[in-house]
Parts: sequence; C-alpha cells; structure tokens
Amino acid sequence: MKNEIRNVLSGKSEVSFGKVIQAISNYLGKSKSAGEAVKGSKSFRQKETENLVSFINENRLWLNQIDFSQYVSEGAEQKVYLKDSQHVIKLNDAIYYTSWIDYFHNLLLHNYFFPDTAYNLLGFTKDEKEILYAVVQQNFVAITNITDLKKVKEFLEQNGFSNSRNNDYINKELGIILEDLHDENVLTNNEILFFIDTVFYLTEEFWKD
Repeated sequence: MKNEIRNVLSGKSEVSFGKVIQAISNYLGKSKSAGEAVKGSKSFRQKETENLVSFINENRLWLNQIDFSQYVSEGAEQKVYLKDSQHVIKLNDAIYYTSWIDYFHNLLLHNYFFPDTAYNLLGFTKDEKEILYAVVQQNFVAITNITDLKKVKEFLEQNGFSNSRNNDYINKELGIILEDLHDENVLTNNEILFFIDTVFYLTEEFWKD
C-alpha cells in the first residue's frame, strides 16, 4: 500500500480529482528556488508561494466568481461556503502545513482514503489582504445524527490507524499521521461515517523502503 500511495503522490497513479493537484505538487517539488531555503522557514514559504502563483498564472487557475454571500462557517485553516444543494466550497490557506506541497499531499491522501468526500481543486483566489487560498469543492453531507467518536476510532483501527491522543491517529506501518478527527470533521449520515475535513501528515517512515 505504501508504494501505491507514493505513486499517487508522485502522479504515477490516478486518484479522484488528482491530476491538477499532482501537477502542482510536481511543479513545486522541482522548483529550485524554494529548495534553497529551509523547509518551514518564512523564506521557504514565501518562495514556494511565489512559485505556486507562477503556476496559477501560467495555467489560468484564478477564480473570481466565488459567491461569498453563501458563507457557512470557518475554522483556523479554512472558510466554508455553500455552492449548491450538493456541494460546498472551501478556501484553505494551508496554515496547518509547513509547505504548500504538504497541503496538496493532504488533498491527495484524503482522496485516496476517502473518495466519497474527495476534494476537487477548482483553483485559487486571494483576499483583501493578499492571502492566497486554494479553492476546493466537496460533496455536501447532511447530518442525520451526532457522530460517535468511538465508532470513528473503531473504523480507523480496522484500517490500520491507532489512536495516538485525543482525536489524532497514526498508521505506524505506513508512516502516516491523521489528525483533528472530532465530530465536526467526521459527519454521520444514516449511520455511515463521512470524513469531510482531514489533516494528513507524512512522517520520515513513509519515505523509507
């Protein structure tokens, strides 16, 4: 499975709505200017963002028709808007990640593990403060009852993820961390769990053979 996921991240294998995300990840990964700075540093993030903006310009990925009147909610990392009866739009500035590549890897990992709520990257936008946001579309999930976090734990343990603390999990065999799975990020519809907001991280173990 690890090799299969690596192929998804590199673009060698397909995943739901993955082509654009994979192309951006590869573009940023090959960028020398970002690579010269220490990952996680302010200079790295700035250069990486500049490279990302160049890709957006070259591929005409700016979105200017977002209906901000359909605001639903927001958290530390993203803003949510209703698109129609079946979809929501989410604006994310990747603040939870040390790099934009890590954020795009998160999208690909989510789409691999949870295709029912796969992220479709529509493009990018900036707010009045010139903060860059990725704009993703996701299926709307109606809540029929409050999520039982014990069932979340059972489901993840059956799929190789053990509870590390609170609502955070880790798959030590794969080297993948999955965090922040509280009852607002995992919804329940007719007794079925839907993971709508995930925070995936890759550890050094993931890249080991």
